[in-house]
Amino acid sequence: MPSKSILEQKQKLVAELAEEIRNSVSGVLVNYQGITVDDDTKMRKALREAGVKYKVVKNSLTGRACDEVGFGEMKQHLVGMTAIAISENDAIAPAKVLKEYAEKVESFTILAGYVDGAVIDAKTVEALAEIPSKETLIAKFLGSIQSPLYNFAYAIKAVADKKAEGGEEAPAAEAAAEAPAAE
Repeated sequence: MPSKSILEQKQKLVAELAEEIRNSVSGVLVNYQGITVDDDTKMRKALREAGVKYKVVKNSLTGRACDEVGFGEMKQHLVGMTAIAISENDAIAPAKVLKEYAEKVESFTILAGYVDGAVIDAKTVEALAEIPSKETLIAKFLGSIQSPLYNFAYAIKAVADKKAEGGEEAPAAEAAAEAPAAE
């Protein structure tokens, strides 16, 4: 039986992990077996840059933390060499980075995850990784809004320039007037 101090350390670790999971928007559970030290270092750097915390914690302690926050379904995946990536702000970031490494390293696998308070399977995590980043989606949306406005502004400017040159009718109106009537 572990000593009282070791038991308290483990309880503290479980409480901290549970709090991190509770305060996050998403997380991904992986089996990191087979990843090289070099790839692991690069992956951890990419996760840090994306604002994701990556932790290797004993399976039993991770399972207790999952139970504490209501993600008991994830316990079935806690077998072997597992780690958890947790994101407080970006729901897609852990899935994107980890999917990239799962594709590079055959034995490195995505096991499960959670997003918005629900446990998701590996296929859903991979689908989540395919979603463009928030910044990309915002840029596409703004681009789609701006395009018609620019076209409208150019058309108005062309009409104003034409009228300033001599007050003639717009070329489209002239072409419509000269066209023969349809029979």
